[in-house]
Amino acid sequence: MDREEAARLVERYSTAVYRLAYARTGSKEDAEDITQETFLRLVWAAPVFRDGEHCKDWLLRVAANCAGDLHRSSWRRRSVPLEEAGQVAAPELPEEQGMEAAILALPEDYRVVVHLYYYEELSTAEIAKVLGKREGTSVPA
Repeated sequence: MDREEAARLVERYSTAVYRLAYARTGSKEDAEDITQETFLRLVWAAPVFRDGEHCKDWLLRVAANCAGDLHRSSWRRRSVPLEEAGQVAAPELPEEQGMEAAILALPEDYRVVVHLYYYEELSTAEIAKVLGKREGTSVPA
């Protein structure tokens, strides 16, 4: 894949990849890392896509897999959140948190499905394909 093609794909799909990564992790920093890793994998694999939707589906699937890899990593299991280290910031008032906070409060599996359906406007069949599940599969709690 040449540099121009990669730049075009990053420009076109980076926002969707980032939003999915953020919905999956709830962390801006992790979402940025996952977005970067997703596009690195695109350059390394250099797949041939049938059309733009095939490319978008591939990128979203890779981003979902990268987010899963991050959660399973031994580094993640050994790390302690900053809040637990005694550096807790004052919490926002509930009325200031809004819809984003409500979505981030959902279990991860539900957050991803809600994000893909409402923000990426994917059908249930497309969501199942991106997540590697059957369309009728219920999301575990």
